[in-house]
Amino acid sequence: MTYDDQEIPVSMSRRAFGSLAGLAAAGLAVPGIAGAAPLATADNVVLVHGLFADGSSWSEVIPLLQARGLNVTSVQNPLTTLEDAVAETRKVLARQNGLTVLVGHSFSGMIVSEAGVDPGVSAVVYVAARAPDAGEDYAALAKRFPTPPASAGIVFDGDEGRLTEEAFLRDFGGDLPPARARALYAVQQPFHKALLTGKTTQAAWRSKPSFYAVSTDDRTINPDLERYMAKRMGAKTIELKASHLSLISHPKEIAKLVLEASGRK
Repeated sequence: MTYDDQEIPVSMSRRAFGSLAGLAAAGLAVPGIAGAAPLATADNVVLVHGLFADGSSWSEVIPLLQARGLNVTSVQNPLTTLEDAVAETRKVLARQNGLTVLVGHSFSGMIVSEAGVDPGVSAVVYVAARAPDAGEDYAALAKRFPTPPASAGIVFDGDEGRLTEEAFLRDFGGDLPPARARALYAVQQPFHKALLTGKTTQAAWRSKPSFYAVSTDDRTINPDLERYMAKRMGAKTIELKASHLSLISHPKEIAKLVLEASGRK
């Protein structure tokens, strides 16, 4: 799939279309605009993790990107509120020297959509991730598709939620070796209920070149929902026969997609 065979989403405003056209004129490849110029070359990659994880969830991808000369930072998402998570990501973006590709897994697609409008972000990448429009109720969007099994495995201890070990191994990282999945389960960070109530006010994918990795065996986000979001944003899309943790089970493919977004094929 290439940008040239994508259509601009019918819901796109004239202002958003104008922003895309401006990026193309500035030399950035843009989804939905035929003949767009090559991607700008980014020197940095900022990675953001989602629920039931911490920054080490990118440990398989990071060395592959570093080997290609990219400066890589993995954000420690506080998992408290969307505002807190976006603020932490913006702090990391502010430390980068040059253009940056912003990458999010799972819930952190919300963060990418919000923080990705930063002028230093040259492209956004979603890995089996939420990709809401500005102000969109993600929960309502997700209800248009069958509920994935992992949802039933979330347990709460007061205000903090986490996945049970059974759900983590079966529905979150089902294609990982059991020992590896159990180690990841041991370091999962609890999320606060308030995190799930946040709504984005920006949709970076409407103004930035966008990339999406669909996990076809995902039991945490419905794969058809992932496909819907990727198509809506006009993203360069790949599909991986993977669980929700494709960044661990298929790091080479994820790194390749990020490298493409950085202009370093």
